[in-house]
Amino acid sequence: MSFWKNLFGGGGGAAKEEAPAAGEEYKGFTIRPTPMAAGSEYQLSGVIEKTIDGETKSYSFVRADRMSSRDEAVSFALAKGRQIIDEQGEGVFRQSWPKSN
Repeated sequence: MSFWKNLFGGGGGAAKEEAPAAGEEYKGFTIRPTPMAAGSEYQLSGVIEKTIDGETKSYSFVRADRMSSRDEAVSFALAKGRQIIDEQGEGVFRQSWPKSN
């Protein structure tokens, strides 16, 4: 019977909510890892924030990289956030994407 409940949504339950990962301050920015569960793996993602002229700006990033553990995804997200900051600085908040026609 449980097979049929899971198949038709009758007993799967809600996804397990995990505590947010600890952020890191780096060169005046805050990096917050936000690993996303992807099956039995975690996809690398995070948010970079900085307050500029009294306004908090944020930049979200998601990469295709997948890790086998949440801790590993958090570690790599922090490293990727530092790399983005080193390469782009505050310019990361000025990105604009061309509109598609």
